[in-house]
Formats: sequence, C-alpha cells, structure tokens
Amino acid sequence: MLALDHGKYVDRLTDEMRALLRGIRHVSLDMDGTIYLGSTLFPYTLPFLEKLGAMGIDYCFLTNNPTKSLDDYIAKLRRLGVPCGEGQMYSTTAAAIDYIKTHYPSARRLFLLGTPSMISQFEAAGFVSCADDPNDRPDVVVGAFDMTLTYSRLCRCAWWASHPEIPYIATNPDWVCPTDEETILVDCGSICACIAAACGRKPDMVIGKPNPGILLGILEKNGIAPEHAAMVGDRLYTDVKTALNAGACGVLVLSGETTLETALASVPEDRATLICESIEEFGNLLEEVRK
Repeated sequence: MLALDHGKYVDRLTDEMRALLRGIRHVSLDMDGTIYLGSTLFPYTLPFLEKLGAMGIDYCFLTNNPTKSLDDYIAKLRRLGVPCGEGQMYSTTAAAIDYIKTHYPSARRLFLLGTPSMISQFEAAGFVSCADDPNDRPDVVVGAFDMTLTYSRLCRCAWWASHPEIPYIATNPDWVCPTDEETILVDCGSICACIAAACGRKPDMVIGKPNPGILLGILEKNGIAPEHAAMVGDRLYTDVKTALNAGACGVLVLSGETTLETALASVPEDRATLICESIEEFGNLLEEVRK
C-alpha cells in the first residue's frame, strides 16, 4: 500500500488518509483489470464485495468498455457469480446516449462504429443506426471500441468524421483493453487515432473516463458527495483521473494495466490518492480504519 501525503507517496496511512477512508460511503469499480481479467474473476472479488456490504458501503460497476449492453454486462457478472442489479451497472454506452440526448436532442440517426451489442443499446434508446452508405447521412458520428470492426465501416466513419458540421463523439479514450489472452486488444483511443490520421479530425467529445461526468452522475443519483466516494481501477489516465477530476478518492490497483513503476513516475496532478496491490488490499484498509 502506498498513500499520498502532500504530493509524495508514503508506506503508511497518515491520519488524514485514515479519515478520508473512514468517510467512504460509495465505491465505483472499474471492471476489466480490477475485478476480473478477461473472463477470469479474481479470487478476492466476491469477498471484497461482501466486505463492502458488511461495512455499509454501496458499490457500482463503471466501465469504459462499450462493447456490451448493460444487460450483457449484468449477465456476464452474474455468470461469474457477482451480484449486480440494474442500478449498479453503468457504461460509456449509457453515458454516450445520455450525452447525445442532452446536447443533440433532435438527433435520431447515428453512424455507430461499435459492436452489435452496443448498437442494440442505442437502438433501444430510440436511435436509428445508419448503414455503411454515403447516402445514409447521420446526425451524429459515434466512435467506440469495436471488436467486430470491418475496414469498410472504419473508412465510412472516417468519411463522416471528415465533415466538420456533423458532431463526432467517442465513447472512451483507452488505447488498449486489458486481456488475459496473448494479444493486444486495440481499443477506442487507438481506433480514433487512426481516424484522426486519415481525416485530420479528433472527436469533439470523449465521453468515458476520465470525463468526471460519468462518475458525478452516479454519485448524484445515489446522493453521495464526491469526498465520500472512491473510484477504483487499474489505470491512471482513466480511472484515477476520473476520481481526481470529480473530487473523489482515486485508488489505483496493480492487478491490470499499470505497474508500480509507472505509478511512481506519474506527475503530481495525476497521482493516485492510494495505490494497492488489488481490491483485496483496499478492502482490508477500509476495514482497518473502521475498527
């Protein structure tokens, strides 16, 4: 465990950190790299969630991965034995839908560079998915992490993104997706970088973490002040940065993408409030300060 004390990491909990952890009433959890890796649930995940319940701390799951609908994610968690209700799951797909409805209320037709599961969630929200056709002009272009990506649709997305009058948003900034397989899963940030190289335009808005709105929306729904919340994840530039941007406690776990060396080398404004080997260690600390 490493805690932040006046901009420097220390090997023990300061009184200030103990008070901060005692005040935690809500924990938002990243998924891949935090509670599981790929399709493998970490052995300490269920005991950690049970420990939160015993301490009266509520939790939710917050993922930057838009490849699945909320129902699909809930079903996956339940298959892994993780209890999850509809109000405990939030993704960048849901956040993107909310964003478009708020900022482009007249938009109905979307060019969606995403998986069928993601597209189905947009369609269930009342949107129409445009075809790969130069005559099927969208109201908004949405770039996402698309594991079903085809070259033709990538080219069509770049074509519509090259039209500056059409709003262009991305679901998340992640360069790669954590995996337990021997490969690199190219994520939305890398796909959007490809589009930017092709047409010279970056997304107008990147919806997911580290945008604090995705976390603040959850806290507002649950009546939790940011200072009484923690965002836990395996990435500095998304999970931890979201927490810091929202005024919450940013907990980095070393069970996914980020190494301890990378964390220690981060600039002061990007540093995690707390670094733990895993959510198991974080749970033990929450329990310790409450004794």
